Amino acid sequence: MMPSTVSALSPLDGRYAGRLAALRPLMSEQGYMHKRVQVEVCWFIALSDAGFAEFKPLTPGARTYLLGLVKNFSSADADAIKEIEKTTNHDVKAVEYWIKSKFEARPELRAASEFVHFACTSEDINNTSHALQLKAAREQVILPALDGLVEKLRSMAHALAEVPMLSRTHGQTASPTTVGKEIANVVVRLAAARERIAAVKLLGKMNGAVGNYNAHMAAWPEFDWEAFARKVVETPEPLGLGLTFQPYSIQIEPHDYMAEFFDAVARANTILVDWSRDVWGYISLGYFKQKLREGEIGSSTMPHKVNPIDFENAEGNLGLANALLRHLSEKLPISRWQRDLTDSTVLRNMGVALGYAVLAYHSMGIGLGKLELNREALDADLDAAWEVLAEPIQTVMRRYGVQGAYEKLKAVTRGKTVAAEDLHGLIRSLDIPEAEKERLLAMTPSSYIGKAAELARRV
Repeated sequence: MMPSTVSALSPLDGRYAGRLAALRPLMSEQGYMHKRVQVEVCWFIALSDAGFAEFKPLTPGARTYLLGLVKNFSSADADAIKEIEKTTNHDVKAVEYWIKSKFEARPELRAASEFVHFACTSEDINNTSHALQLKAAREQVILPALDGLVEKLRSMAHALAEVPMLSRTHGQTASPTTVGKEIANVVVRLAAARERIAAVKLLGKMNGAVGNYNAHMAAWPEFDWEAFARKVVETPEPLGLGLTFQPYSIQIEPHDYMAEFFDAVARANTILVDWSRDVWGYISLGYFKQKLREGEIGSSTMPHKVNPIDFENAEGNLGLANALLRHLSEKLPISRWQRDLTDSTVLRNMGVALGYAVLAYHSMGIGLGKLELNREALDADLDAAWEVLAEPIQTVMRRYGVQGAYEKLKAVTRGKTVAAEDLHGLIRSLDIPEAEKERLLAMTPSSYIGKAAELARRV
């Protein structure tokens, strides 16, 4: 019987287990075993096609059966491998023995069983399996989640493109923008970060104990093992791994691509931390309300509260994700001499790091779906901030050579409560063309938005 999620040590497998159902089969230990089986099967089939007299090409039936071991890999299969590992105390060897056990009823495969894991070091299997895990997680979970956020934010940017909003620089009132333009800024940044994640090449090596094909060359010295390994690594799935070949390594693949990948994910997360804090602030100002859920409680003592918990949860989990991602990025490219084991236990936490990120994306999506614009609060702030028009007035004054334009507006506005009448009186006194006076007199904080609406619609 599976233990209750209440007893889980990590909230990823406890409180938030349901939100990570798509990631768990890929980044769990079962997912790791699944990819190891895939690598071993691909290597075995490729060896049968290499032209060796001692290993004839497999029959179509045998190939279908082997690929079925990968396609139909189940939790029961993972449990069986764990049972073997109790004896071997070696996880990769347990996978090898499990595969060989599946050959028992098939004479063709049983006769060729010694070619399972042939000339491989454990890291030939592990490094490619990790790359396959990251490949699947990126394609099936991470990029779709980010794409969903980008599209939601893009839709909001377009819908709210013309809604004026008071800006705040240094926490103080500043030139107005629009709600849509501020969201468009996030869309552009997040979309660029998403592309950086997608562009990282995922590498794999299949070159033996210290990267020199030593055992391979001992078996068949005239065979081009490097070309063979490249073909296995780069051939698309299911007959290959669909990765980028790494020609130079020690016993382990150097993990530089992993650092690049984790840094790219962390960069996207940082953008979302920035947005989480901004939207939290906008909710605090009353610019956004949040849709209520029946029965939901905001505070145990204050019945009126509707807390921005989804954005707070997103920010918190993004922080956890980035702390782990940065450690992975900094640690994994470092290995003593040709190999030490410090990377092995750390790599088992890739799913935890990505899990917190995916959990945050989920919370962010829920939070965005709850937002409702509060136009009254936006308008009230703008109507109380006529001082922001000091900028356009003094800029027009400068255009027409009015001396001391900045200083005159500073005297009228800095540190003061400014009313429309104060600015209109100054405008009427200016020695500038009447048409310009009329244009400035017609301007309000709500209309002084520059190209914000256009920029928002264009994103």
